[in-house]
Amino acid sequence: MGNTISVFDTTLRDGTQGEGISLSAEDKVKIAQKLDLLGVHYIEGGNPGSNSKDIEFFQRIKGMKLNAKLTAFGSTRRKNSLAEQDSSLLRIVESGVPAATLVGKSWDFHVHTALQTTLEENLSMIYDSFAFLKRNGVEAIFDAEHFFDGYKHNPEYALSVLRKAQDAGADWIVLCDTNGGTLPTEIHDIVTRVASELNSPIGIHTHNDCELAVANTLAAVQAGARQIQGTINGYGERCGNANLCSIIPNLQLKMDYRCISDDQLQSLTKTARYISEIANVHMPVAQPYVGNAAFAHKGGIHVSAIMKDSKTYEHIRPELVGNKQRVLVSELAGQSNIISKAQELGLDINANNEKTKQIMERIKELEHQGYQFEGADASLELLLRDAFGEMKEIFKLESLKMLVEKTNGHGMNAEAIVKVNIDGQAVYMAAEGNGPVNALNNALRKALETYYPSINDFHLSDYKVRVIDEKDATAAKVRVLMESTDFKNTWNTVGVSSNVIEASWEALVDSIRYALLTKSKVDSHDEPREQLGLVNH
Repeated sequence: MGNTISVFDTTLRDGTQGEGISLSAEDKVKIAQKLDLLGVHYIEGGNPGSNSKDIEFFQRIKGMKLNAKLTAFGSTRRKNSLAEQDSSLLRIVESGVPAATLVGKSWDFHVHTALQTTLEENLSMIYDSFAFLKRNGVEAIFDAEHFFDGYKHNPEYALSVLRKAQDAGADWIVLCDTNGGTLPTEIHDIVTRVASELNSPIGIHTHNDCELAVANTLAAVQAGARQIQGTINGYGERCGNANLCSIIPNLQLKMDYRCISDDQLQSLTKTARYISEIANVHMPVAQPYVGNAAFAHKGGIHVSAIMKDSKTYEHIRPELVGNKQRVLVSELAGQSNIISKAQELGLDINANNEKTKQIMERIKELEHQGYQFEGADASLELLLRDAFGEMKEIFKLESLKMLVEKTNGHGMNAEAIVKVNIDGQAVYMAAEGNGPVNALNNALRKALETYYPSINDFHLSDYKVRVIDEKDATAAKVRVLMESTDFKNTWNTVGVSSNVIEASWEALVDSIRYALLTKSKVDSHDEPREQLGLVNH
């Protein structure tokens, strides 16, 4: 197989064991389709028949044409029984999947303690199970659970387990660092020996308990492994699984292995962010390759350098993984940051421009008041465009009222009433919500949706409130940071006030203005630029 690497994604199975992750059958179908577009070779969907969600998922996905091999998960047969009568194995075959992963014990300690059987019976369980799958025409993948711990305690038995699976016809022998405690040097040495003694192709499945899952996977590939198992964004039990969003670009861009096509690699960031939305798990801003800050620059010296050549402070071109360079602007930033950000937006700005100095002073003044633009790129872009006269007011607020009521024995109810002026037309709208900000968002959207239908294409995905001056207690200023998304992109806005509703309103308005601005740039043939807030010059 040369330098070709097989990518095995287990987000839908192992990833769902992560704390706080629960996927419906519909969620799993959406993620499977997105993974297929990314170009992974195997999509492990779960255990068919083990629960109602997995049953529904396998039924629904069966009729869809996937390039990837849909893979079922199960265990080797129960001890002292027959593979032909094992309900889990029968469900796998009956599901009609082209491939299946069976997990089996390779650590003698687990055989005695967890299975409570003999070492010989465990070998029989492995052989019988894989022979059964192969007789039924299923591609068979052996996940040798706790292999590295087992090898370190009893290397000959751990290797005999692998040989038994190979003798039964297993198509892949996958070595699992199930507890995540093995070091890269150990992984490399052990995989090297395994590769020299087996004829079957080898895979690697690592966990991140020592923050080494990615490094361990790369070490295994260097030692001869040709299948990588992991999850998108590293989701998984305890500290997570190996993160495919780091492994794939490392292998492909740094180590000259081929995992997916270059075009598919450019969709990596979009895929990672889409799946984080479906899973309802916020992506770490500093996640390598695909995080929002992966190619963000704040220091003035850094920005000045990347304006000359991005290689000065970037290890790859962000576009290779579908990400983009970002220049952060704050009171600590130099003039280079402002110039770079403005030039990125197509604004005519340079070091000798008086407007540059005015904008810098304005940003410093706002940050002194508590605004923070390094985490609110969308608000910064609007600020710059406003300064250059590029924005048109999409609506004017005439009045805003909030009603919050709590009655004995019932929860809190909130109602927002907004009156806005849109192109000279007064629009009066009221809406309820489960809280003041939710009610405010609902009322403003209802007021605008007739004029701006695309407002329904995005939603609020995160909301944070931070007290700026703790010493002022309940009278303190607060900073509200909002994140919004249209499932393709995310953007962040900021608002500051001593009134949390007013701060939320500022961030909310910026979010909507930015969304409509972005819509006008991508889809300007649908609605006039003037209507969406951009002034033609």
